[in-house]
Amino acid sequence: MKIGASTLSGFKDNLKSNLDYFEKLGLKYAEILHQYPNDNINPDILESYDLKYSIHSPLMNINIACLNKGIREASINEIKKSIDLASKIDANIVVIHPGMIPFLGRAFEKEIYELANESFKELGQYGEDRGVIATIENMPNFKGHMYKNMFELNNILEDLDMYMTLDIGHAYHSGYTPEDMYFNRVKHIHIHDNNGDDDSHLALGEGSIDLKKIISKYEDKNYKNIYTIEVNDKESVKKSINYLKKRF
Repeated sequence: MKIGASTLSGFKDNLKSNLDYFEKLGLKYAEILHQYPNDNINPDILESYDLKYSIHSPLMNINIACLNKGIREASINEIKKSIDLASKIDANIVVIHPGMIPFLGRAFEKEIYELANESFKELGQYGEDRGVIATIENMPNFKGHMYKNMFELNNILEDLDMYMTLDIGHAYHSGYTPEDMYFNRVKHIHIHDNNGDDDSHLALGEGSIDLKKIISKYEDKNYKNIYTIEVNDKESVKKSINYLKKRF
C-alpha cells in the first residue's frame, strides 16, 4: 500500500513542520492543502524532502459551479494555480471539490450542475496539457454540497474521461456501505473515519467505518495509487498509520 497524509492535519502550522513530521513517521507521500496560509508555496521547499506529492486545490471561497460568471472563473483560475504547482513538482494528482449550491441557487440546480460539469472539463483538459490528473472529490451529506451521489459523479467522469478522488469518510456520511464504494473512475483515495453522523475526519479506527472491507476491495482490484490519511491533527495521523500497519 502507498500510504500518505494530508497537511490538513496541521494546516495552520508552518508547511515545513508538517513535512518534517511526515518524514519522521516514515511516510513517502504527502498531500499539500494548497490554500491560505500555504497558498504561495516555494516548490524548492517541497523538492527538498524525500516525499512524493499530490495537491488538494483550495477549499475556502471557491465555487467552480457558481452562477456568477466572475466568481466561477476566479475559482477555476485558483485551481489552475494548483495544477501549475503540481506540474512543477511532478505531482500527478490534483484534488478538486465540485462546487456548492447556495440557498437561492436551489431553484437553478440543473444549471449549476451543468456549470460544474463544464468546469470539470476545462480543468481536466488544463491538467492533461500539463501532465496532471485533475480528480473530482465526492462530497459529504451536507445541504448545498454537490455530487454526494457517487454513481452520478462516476458516470459524468466516465463521460468526460476524468477521474475521482474517493473520500471514504464523505461516502460513509452520505449513506454508502463498504460494498457500494468501489468505482472504476477512482484514481486517488482519502481515508478517515466517522460514525455516519458527521464528517468528523477521525483517526482510523475511531469511528464505525469498515475500512478493512473497503481497502481490501481496492487491493483486490489492483489499486496502485495512494491512500491519503486526511485527519484533523498530527497525532491522528500517527494513530492512523499504526491502524493500517496492524491490518495490512
